[in-house]
Amino acid sequence: MWRGGSKSGVFRFTAGESGCEQLKTGLPDPVSVHTITVHPLDPEIVFIGTQDGPYVSSDRGKHWQRPDFPDKGVQIWSILVHPAAPRTILAGASPVAVYRSDDGGERWRLISRPALEERVKMNFPCRVMRLALDPKAPNDVFATVEVNGVMRSRDGGASWSDCNQGLVKFAEEPRYKSKIGSDTEAEGMLDGHAVCVSEADPGAVFLANRMGLFRSGDGGTSWNDIGVGRFSKLTYARDVRPAPQDPRTLYACLSVHSTGETGSLCRSRDLGATWERIDHGVHPAGTMMNLALNARDPKQVWGVTRPGQVIGTTDGGASWREYRLPEGCGDCYAVACG
Repeated sequence: MWRGGSKSGVFRFTAGESGCEQLKTGLPDPVSVHTITVHPLDPEIVFIGTQDGPYVSSDRGKHWQRPDFPDKGVQIWSILVHPAAPRTILAGASPVAVYRSDDGGERWRLISRPALEERVKMNFPCRVMRLALDPKAPNDVFATVEVNGVMRSRDGGASWSDCNQGLVKFAEEPRYKSKIGSDTEAEGMLDGHAVCVSEADPGAVFLANRMGLFRSGDGGTSWNDIGVGRFSKLTYARDVRPAPQDPRTLYACLSVHSTGETGSLCRSRDLGATWERIDHGVHPAGTMMNLALNARDPKQVWGVTRPGQVIGTTDGGASWREYRLPEGCGDCYAVACG
């Protein structure tokens, strides 16, 4: 999935083959695609978030439809399929809002406009970059906001509370201060990119932000730095996810900064205690923006760089292959597989 450049939209590769195809039937032209999700139980069903709400395909992206969505011009930045109720889907938006579908994505309704303190003022509206649900407490939902940290819901997304006091406190130390587009040096700690929950670590939530990888063991009340810098020179984190087949295994995207010249894919087999780089034999051409794990095949791991390069393995990391998007593609945000 790509947005920006002279060519934008959704592109599909077949693992092991060269070339790709643009999937645009039913999509607006031009289209900015911010996120893409393959349904974990049915790879034929694909959801994307665009500058005008969600779109859904039932044939792996050959055709797209805009569902019954209540608002026009809403940017969708994250989509979550409920793991225990696969016809329930949540979507995170900009300006900050959460939408819900209970019929597999055919009809949507607004369930919340979280009214949290806006600690950082950037030159763009805040956006819900990732939604994560606790598998052992299905009404507990976490969201990370770019740029306003983490929020938590105890009622399936209807109401939200702030989880940022502990994150802001980090910015009292010089190494966690970062200010690029605002007037506060807490900006970096609140620049949230991804959040995840693992059923192997009850009550905990993991966060990827500008300053690294962080863990809360008490549902977002307090936070600890995982210390990924002990294992990687790259610490700017865009993504973190548990492996679908092994919840003790986490994967992460690490880079230099948002528009850097390199990036990496890393793996932890012990819930973040130690990390190793896994993308050997390929050379990421820029910031690693997003990663994808196959819900049916644990040997598949994929990542996308901002300039338009996809790297992936189908044999658990023994070998890697690089795929390139057509000329004119850029500003890549998401990749999915299934």
